[in-house]
Amino acid sequence: MIRGWSGEKTGYRTQKPEALLDRIIKSSSNEGDLVADFFCGSGTLPAVAEKLGRKWIATDLGKFAIHTTRKRLLGVQRQLKKEGRPYRAFEVLNLGKYERQHYVGVNENLREEEKRIQREEKEAAFLDLILKAYKAEKVDGFESFQGKKQGRMVVVGPINVPVSRRFVEEIVLDCRKHHITKVDLLGFEFEMGLFPNYLDEARRKGVDIQPKYIPAEVFDKRAVERGQVVFHDVAYIEVKPHYRKNEVAVELTDFSVFYSQDSTAEVSLKEGKSKIIVERGQIVKIKKDKKGIVSREQLTKNWTDWIDYWSVDYDFESKREIIRIKNPETDEIEEQWTGDYIFENEWQSFRTRQNRKLELKSAYKELPSGRHKLAVKVVDIFGNDTMTIVEVNVGGKK
Repeated sequence: MIRGWSGEKTGYRTQKPEALLDRIIKSSSNEGDLVADFFCGSGTLPAVAEKLGRKWIATDLGKFAIHTTRKRLLGVQRQLKKEGRPYRAFEVLNLGKYERQHYVGVNENLREEEKRIQREEKEAAFLDLILKAYKAEKVDGFESFQGKKQGRMVVVGPINVPVSRRFVEEIVLDCRKHHITKVDLLGFEFEMGLFPNYLDEARRKGVDIQPKYIPAEVFDKRAVERGQVVFHDVAYIEVKPHYRKNEVAVELTDFSVFYSQDSTAEVSLKEGKSKIIVERGQIVKIKKDKKGIVSREQLTKNWTDWIDYWSVDYDFESKREIIRIKNPETDEIEEQWTGDYIFENEWQSFRTRQNRKLELKSAYKELPSGRHKLAVKVVDIFGNDTMTIVEVNVGGKK
């Protein structure tokens, strides 16, 4: 049992005591062994395994679980470093896109015509799945639009590549052709730097485009059936680089997000109870006292209130993401570059239950002279992550 005053309490409902995992890991493994938890929740197993000198793998379908585990492991690293004990670096890998590829993948042993038919059937089923999860009505007769919801047209972006500038431009052209002014754009990924510039450009042309992330939960049939899938709005990051000789630091200057899908106009509360909701793009605490009087308190008063964690990779694109796949013709395992890079968490600042302070300027990092791409990742209070890339020139003209 984890008591409310426990220092290890993360607020995760299924969290187990570290003492319990300590006994299990010690009794079933030796130092240097590999242990795994495929439903890691708040990350108790990897946290204890790291303290005990075990290698570990931790996975979970929930993005909040991964985010909670990441912060917890960083806390473990900091404590081990303070105590002068060894610790290892770790990586957070997103396997969602491979799940998407599997969902629409076709049998390569079929004939070309059969593969085409199977591909079309799977793409149609995928589109129906997304529209159902988004609670949108399917529409026909348009080049760009697949659905409609609450007076707004709905566009589902490509499954295997990010939504690009050209894709957005085609939407705007189709909107002007059919005199459409409001569009929800659903995508798994969006081209870096696409927003907010091209959203502003679309608005100047009379088109209001609201980009939203398609969550991995769309592949969970039970979540879709229960209406539990939430499409969060795309956020924007603004940063400013700072230079000192051959060193560079990054200052987080703005984080813009407007959550709208979870907005609640009316909330049913019992007397003496409270509830946190999203209302008009802000986090609001609604409370009803014993006399039945309802009060509202806006919790997000500054842009920094939305941020739970942010980190910097000072040399993004230095580590390619490589996967191993079997060649269907030779049955040999081959390595392929996915086209993406692994984000390396070189510096971070995050809030904990005990310390709510957030640093807005990173530490300085010495880099070789020349141009470098720095990546900044922000995780908001809902566990959604947003990344931006900034190019810096070290030792040259700023």
